[in-house]
Amino acid sequence: MITLYDFELSGNCHKVRMMLSFLQLEYERIDIDLRKKDQMKAEFIALNRLHKVPLLVDDELVLRDSAAILVYLARQYGKTDWYPDSPAAMAEIQQWLSFSVNEVFNGLAMARAIVIFNRDFDPKLAHAISDSALDMLEFRLREHEWLALDQFTLADVACYPYAALVYEGGISLDRYPAVRAWFKRVEALPHYADMPGLPFPH
Repeated sequence: MITLYDFELSGNCHKVRMMLSFLQLEYERIDIDLRKKDQMKAEFIALNRLHKVPLLVDDELVLRDSAAILVYLARQYGKTDWYPDSPAAMAEIQQWLSFSVNEVFNGLAMARAIVIFNRDFDPKLAHAISDSALDMLEFRLREHEWLALDQFTLADVACYPYAALVYEGGISLDRYPAVRAWFKRVEALPHYADMPGLPFPH
């Protein structure tokens, strides 16, 4: 049985919930409320000394980090289309997984966290990184429906939540029509999972 240690308002956790939904996998959800410092409790730290969510347990396997969890779920339970065997295809997806944990997280996620969670981070820096990340997404999506391989892959799952939630950080998406159209494509997929703030209020 899969167990997901989860916080409902986390975009990183939402990536995993989306993947579980797309794969139609049953799982037990354990809420770790970051606002109440549940992640600092001894029983959780025993599983993850980095005291972060999401955390996925599948039998004896314990995995932290949303990107690693997505790769595991895709290859363990999904079709190879999610994360193909070809080195070139894997690398094309991997560059977007890295983008999701660097530019997307440090820009789009931080801009939202400053507003939603009163995170101590420089708003100007978060907005500057966000602008750069959104410009990159817009550039790709003007000519392509999806971020990698011209098909829906882990790249889209990894980047979608914080991109579509960035309006909660006070960043307008008016200049990014291709990005907004991509949101609609993701949200129209069978078994799409929502969360507070999503789908994007078009």
